[in-house]
Parts: sequence; C-alpha cells; structure tokens
Amino acid sequence: MTDAKTEQPRDVAAIDLGSNSFHMVVAKVIGQDLHIVSRHKQRVRMASGLDEFNNLDNVSITRGLDCLAMFAERLQGFDADNVRIAATHTLRQASNAHVFIERARDILPFPIEIIPGIEEARLIFLGVAHTQPKANRKLVIDIGGGSTELIVGQGFEAELVNSTEMGCVSFNKYFFHDGKLSAKNFALAQLAAEQRLEALAKNYKKSGWEQAIGSSGTIKAIREVVMALGHDDGVITNKRLAEIAEKLICFKTIDSIALPGLPEERRAVFASGIAILCGVFNALHIDKLHFSDGALREGLLYESEERFRHSDIRLRTTENLAKKHRVDLEHAEHVKKTATSLYKQAAEHFGWKKKTSLRTLLEWSALLHEVGLSISYQAFHRHSAYLLQHTNMPGFNQEQQTVLATLVRFQRKALKLHEMPHLTMYKKKQLLPLIAILRLAITLNGQRNEEALSNVRLTIKGDEWHLDYDDADSDLDSNWLQNNKLLHADLTTEKAYWDNAGWQLSFS
Repeated sequence: MTDAKTEQPRDVAAIDLGSNSFHMVVAKVIGQDLHIVSRHKQRVRMASGLDEFNNLDNVSITRGLDCLAMFAERLQGFDADNVRIAATHTLRQASNAHVFIERARDILPFPIEIIPGIEEARLIFLGVAHTQPKANRKLVIDIGGGSTELIVGQGFEAELVNSTEMGCVSFNKYFFHDGKLSAKNFALAQLAAEQRLEALAKNYKKSGWEQAIGSSGTIKAIREVVMALGHDDGVITNKRLAEIAEKLICFKTIDSIALPGLPEERRAVFASGIAILCGVFNALHIDKLHFSDGALREGLLYESEERFRHSDIRLRTTENLAKKHRVDLEHAEHVKKTATSLYKQAAEHFGWKKKTSLRTLLEWSALLHEVGLSISYQAFHRHSAYLLQHTNMPGFNQEQQTVLATLVRFQRKALKLHEMPHLTMYKKKQLLPLIAILRLAITLNGQRNEEALSNVRLTIKGDEWHLDYDDADSDLDSNWLQNNKLLHADLTTEKAYWDNAGWQLSFS
C-alpha cells in the first residue's frame, strides 16, 4: 500500500450544477491534505428556464452547456474517478433533465449525479464542517436558487437535515415576477418562507445549536451588503436584516436596486433571498448568522476523499436501512456472497473488471432486496423497490437509488423489462446482467440454509448462462441438484421466467 506521505499529488474537482449558478472548485490532494487551487463560477439561471410543465427551455439548456464547455477546458486530463458533478433542485424538478445530461456528456466526459435534496443538505453541512472549527454544534443554512437547506449537526455528522422547496430564483419568479418591488410583495414572500418552515421549526429549536452559519451565494451577497453598510464583522443579525429590507423596499423595481456592496449579478434575486432569510430568522428565532466559504462543492470533494480513507457512509446507510426494516441479515449476507461470486465469474465476459461501482450496487441490492417484507409478503419485490426509490439514503444520488430499486424490483416473478426506467449514468445493457445475477443468487439461497451455497460455477457462452457445481473434494459435483430437489424445482421455475423474457438459462 502506498504511504500517504509519499503518494503523488492528485488533481480533483467538484462541480455544483445549481439553479442560479454553476460552480466548480479544483483542488490538489497532497498526502492527507486537500488544497484548493481554483474556484470558478458562472451564472446560468437554470431555474428561470422551467416552464409550467417543469420542462427546461432550450435557452437555459444552452446557457448551462456553454458553462460546462468552459469548465471542460479546465478539466482536460483529469481522471474520471477524481471529478464529481452534482445537480441540484432545478435538474431534480426538470422533466427533461435527461436531455440536458445526455447533451452534457458530449461536452464534459464525467458522470452527472442528480442528488436528492436531503443528500444535498448533508453534503453542504460536510463542506461547511471541513472549513470551520470542529468544536461547536452548528445550524447551517444554504439558500439556493430553487431550495433552501437547513442542517443541524456536530463535527462532521449531520443530525437534523431538511431541504425545503423555496429558493431565490423560484421566489423571485413567483413574488416579483413583474419586476416590481413593494413592501407588500416583500412581506408576502417573507410570510411564505415562514409558512414553509412552520412544521419544521419546533424540531430545530428543540435540537438547538451554538452557532448559525450560512453558505453559498445568497448569504454571501447579504454579508457583502452588511459589510458595505459599515458592519465590518460581516455578521448577519435580525437588526441588520431589517435595515437592509427597509432600504430595499424603497426601490420600486428589481432592476433599480442599488445597494452598496451588492454584486450586479445578484441584483435580480436579492430581494427574494433577503425575504427568505428574514423568514428563516423569524421561524427559527436566530440571533446572528456567520458566513462560511464551504458549501456543496467542498462537501463533494471532502467526501470523495473520505471514501478512499474512511468507512463509506453508503455502507452505513445500507446497514441501517436493513435493520430498520427487520431484514434477515444472515440470509441477506448469503445472497450477497453468492451474488459477488457470480459477479466475479461474469466480470470477464462483460468487461466489468474496472467497473467496481456495478459490483457495489449489486451487493447493496442483495443486502436490501427484502426490505419490502416489512410491508407485506405479497409483491414484496415492488414494496422493496418503492422503499429504495423514495427513502432518504445518505450517500446515494437519485440514479443510484433508482438502480437499487430496479434491481430489487426484478428480483423475482416475471421479467417485465419494459418497466425499466430511463437512466443516464448507467446503461440498460449493464443492468440486465446484474438483474440476472441477483435473481440467481436469491434462487440459489432460497432454502435459507445456515451457510451460503458456495462453489456454484457460472459459465456464459453467447447468450446462454449455465450453472453447475465446482468442488473437487465433494460428492455433490454431479449430483448437487439431485440431492436438493427443492433447489432444482426453484431453478426450473426461474428458467421458465428467463424463457418468457427471451433469456437462456441451463443447469446440470
């Protein structure tokens, strides 16, 4: 193993595809340290391109792609494993997000992850935590273009996490759509923010925090105005917010806003951002708010390094979900062990040697394939799929959850492959063999014995998959199915499902 002290420096990057702006941070990993090399930001206003059917218009898609083309110049020569790209609220909402992602792939040859709001919040907290003193308990607030994230935690662990659909672009579109600014529409926007937080506020106040910290562009812009008004410490307080709001509503239109310290590119969404933050202050009874440079992109970078050196949060998520739904963990481990063995045997045929993410997704699906039993045995594979698609799973992006849901959805019964969802990071031809492997692993462990059925050999020739028993020290070599008539019956039933789907399975 290479010593971290002698390891060659490595270039890494993270990109945040936000609703208002795209951000990129580039860093160098030297030993155990992460050194930020450069930051890049482009205002793209993606959220403003959503129509009434949540489709992105071509103009906003083009703005986003033009920005990615600039980022691509900086990332030439970067290894795919060293670049993470996360898309947030607008691409979560967009019905045609796949169009943008497919076109982006031709410009920037790195996978784009659409992450759930809760996952976005967790990563924001991680980015702030790594750039702030570790000691105290924090409330982190991030007001983006389409959503606002609120997180309470300590150290690097987020404990109370929420993402609320209110952002400076979406609020601007709704409350200031005609470009007019008044005390009335500002008050309506602030009240709407307070109402969005009404159901959450009690838990946050009960949880408590020692320091409130804001991150990202909206709060950074407010801080700059606070400082320009003579408050050199840059701390945002209720009194200072009220002072800014009072000055703000003296302007009659959004375009005429001219506050000291306000960057030109933030003017269009500044009133909505102030209204949201005023609502957050009132709802959570915040006294003062400090600013942190750390945000989602830093969280992406630091977690990427955590995954090389520390326990994977996704493993903890998987184990916790299995326990929560009372999964038979011993049986799940047997299925996982068999699935891993079959994967290794199939890897050369499918050219999977370097695609470790496929194996990991297969193993997680094996551990979680029975979570739906906590709801009902009837159609439990569909219940399992629903849970994995819609449960908050820290560490997973939306597509990874969709892949897990797809694998467990097709673990048993008829292979209705026309129901497979459209994916962008993974291809259907990659998932079909994983579905086959998981089904075989479950079938081979259908008797729920004390030990996993090992030494099953998988041979793939063309489209045919063949199973036999491979153990030179065992008498079961030629009689393994005769000695287990129930397993033979289960495999025969499974073969019938394969036949109906146009797949080929044989065993001897």
